[in-house]
Amino acid sequence: MDASRANYVVATPTPLPVSPSSQYLLRFFRDYQNNSVIVAHYNYTGKLKENKYRDGLKPEAIVFLIICLLIVLENAVVLVAIWRNKKFHLPMYYLLGNLTLSDLLAGFTYMVNIVMSGPNTMKLTPLLWFLREGGVFITLAASIISLLAIAIERHVTMVNMKPYHAGKRGRMFALIAGSWVLSVLLGVLPIMGWNCMGSLEDCSTVLPLYSKSYILFCITVFSGVLLAIVALYAHIFRIVKSNTQRLGSLRKGLARKSQKYMALLKTVTIVLGAFIVCWLPLFVLLLLDFFCPVRRCSVLFKADYFLGIAMVNSLLNPIIYTLTSKDMRRAIIKLLCRHCLMTEDGHIKKIGVPFLECSTSKAEVASHRLEGLETTLSSGNITPSPIKAFYPKGPNS
Repeated sequence: MDASRANYVVATPTPLPVSPSSQYLLRFFRDYQNNSVIVAHYNYTGKLKENKYRDGLKPEAIVFLIICLLIVLENAVVLVAIWRNKKFHLPMYYLLGNLTLSDLLAGFTYMVNIVMSGPNTMKLTPLLWFLREGGVFITLAASIISLLAIAIERHVTMVNMKPYHAGKRGRMFALIAGSWVLSVLLGVLPIMGWNCMGSLEDCSTVLPLYSKSYILFCITVFSGVLLAIVALYAHIFRIVKSNTQRLGSLRKGLARKSQKYMALLKTVTIVLGAFIVCWLPLFVLLLLDFFCPVRRCSVLFKADYFLGIAMVNSLLNPIIYTLTSKDMRRAIIKLLCRHCLMTEDGHIKKIGVPFLECSTSKAEVASHRLEGLETTLSSGNITPSPIKAFYPKGPNS
């Protein structure tokens, strides 16, 4: 008996050491598929006290769904107009198309988010929750970073005047790729481990599985993006104003050409202003979320309204660009109501003249003329007069 017992003890296998990567995978499949984690985090932050997790879609959720549907349809029309109009097949319009695509995807992912929210939230696993929130985060981040990419391109083209088609095309693709890589990187950080699972005291109230440190990091990044956009456009304004004053003393026509740049910059300023108005409330709320102790700030339970205001920015961007661009407005009107405004042979009907030909203001006319110049710069086919306006020939030229 003793010998057999000794043999049994000797035959018992010793446990193999588990590597850190294996431990992470085990934790991933165990915790990320555990629905009770969602309930625990929402209960800790106090969000389970709200009726939204017990009943169906609320009226405000239906309103947000309608807004998201408009965002998707509106941006889809702009994308189709850019795709069908060969005039827009130029590098400068790639960034505008990228912004439009990111806004379209933001509207779509937020629609999915709304449908999966409410009582459906309690049915999600942490993995599905991270995918739900990460999708919205990535597309909204892409929209914000696309505005920075546009600001960078405006700065290089309008200030440094580098109208080389091949180099500009490569720069465009680099800016587009960079904006999406950065957006995806920021969006997947929580699912890769930067979350508060296992540490409830570090959890955000607005997003109960996100760490407060991650929320603060994102606010810092987006604030840096905003400051960079403002700095770029401020620099452009300063240089164009300086050129206007310098050239105005030389010749009247030169200063008039410089004013065209100011007209387009005002358009971009409207876009930037809309961005600040729509996103600032959400930024302030997330900052409050970082500093406020759990269950102390009831306004954090109304985060859906603040996110809805931020989503309106994706609705406004194509409207602003369309209303301030005669070419884009004509392309969209032709796409939506070509038979109403034009004859079969392509001539404009009398009823279509106000929509397709007339401008509403002198500033708009200047902006339209400038867009023609910018299109020329993008394609590399530059006429001498615009360049001479900024760099007049000297006596020895």
